[in-house]
Amino acid sequence: MGGLPKQRHTKSSVHQRRMHIFIKQPSFSKCPKCGKPVLSHTVCFNCGLYKGVQVIDVLKKLTKKERKAKEKEIAVKDQASVYRSEGGKEGGAEKKPLNWEELSKK
Repeated sequence: MGGLPKQRHTKSSVHQRRMHIFIKQPSFSKCPKCGKPVLSHTVCFNCGLYKGVQVIDVLKKLTKKERKAKEKEIAVKDQASVYRSEGGKEGGAEKKPLNWEELSKK
């Protein structure tokens, strides 16, 4: 006859066998240039960077308005990163260090 099982498989043995059959969630990493989430070993769709090298010219495919907006966004991000690296603080006025009188009030 056909291939019939001689004994019934228990629930636990069936569940143990199926324990490793599932879809794994993909691991994302951040793009070093723009900070958007990117699948590992793939090119960033936002800026066209792969392993620190500009592979795709993203601005080439955009219209004139979109290109100007994108260039402005990139310039603002670069300016903010330079400002942070120089030791400046974002948010306007810098805070002064507290003296002993102000510390005792808190």
